[in-house]
Amino acid sequence: MIKSKSFLSTTCLLRESRLPFSAKLQPIKMSYTSYESAADGGQKPPIIIMHGLFGCKSNWNSLSKSLHNMTHRKVITVDARNHGDSPHTLEQSYQLMAEDVKFLMEDLGVKKASLIGHSMGGRTMMYLAIIYPELVESLIPVDISPINSKEVSDIQSIIDVLRGVNLDVNGSISKVRKLADEHMKSSIESPILRQFLLTNLIEVNKKYQWRMNIESINVNFKNNLAVFPPVQSTYDGPTYFIGGGNSVFLKPSDHEAIKQIFPSVKFDYIPSAGHWLHAEKPHEFLKLVTLFLATV
Repeated sequence: MIKSKSFLSTTCLLRESRLPFSAKLQPIKMSYTSYESAADGGQKPPIIIMHGLFGCKSNWNSLSKSLHNMTHRKVITVDARNHGDSPHTLEQSYQLMAEDVKFLMEDLGVKKASLIGHSMGGRTMMYLAIIYPELVESLIPVDISPINSKEVSDIQSIIDVLRGVNLDVNGSISKVRKLADEHMKSSIESPILRQFLLTNLIEVNKKYQWRMNIESINVNFKNNLAVFPPVQSTYDGPTYFIGGGNSVFLKPSDHEAIKQIFPSVKFDYIPSAGHWLHAEKPHEFLKLVTLFLATV
């Protein structure tokens, strides 16, 4: 029986790095939110969640609270670099974002965690698990594959649309969002996707801008984000790929190649769900995740 719990929800930034990273792999101080309660007990490793491209940690607020209640584990959601409240940087890659998560774990004193990542966040967590398997209790990539595909590369068209939106407009933010939505309609048919993207439109010092660093994302997308880095080792721990039944980002034809990197993998698909399956089918998603976590 799940009892009602009071949450201590804190958003904060990490201290400066104490580790001798090279400039190329310098981690950033990620913004994060922690969902925890006195009854957690600390017996199980925490769960760390990273959102996908164009997303932020607040996308996972409701799911994180439910996941905490259902598992009695601390749940930590993070903003990837160039997203949400985390710092903007010129560089962005899966190697860098994996170092960011490792740095967060070290600073918080987390020796091992269960990792969940959606899309870009899923690839980040995959790479972290492969490079630093001793830090990972289990891995749950959500609707993404380490196998490179045309579908991922096609996201460049969304980046191009966002860069083309005129934000030098006088008026309320609702007016600017309406104008931006009109601009995007001809290229992005899905109103749900457009509304998701428009949550990144904010006002700062009476000027409108994108919350995410769209220029850095654009520069780094083709060579650093659209492709998964080459790896020479495997992650042998419990791994659970969850895909949307209507999505194209985790193909059954990729399963055999994925098993070469993640030998202890299992796969599930949520019927009638698309790429944002955790938002479209939250109850089904939580059921799969909690059942899996109960076994590790």
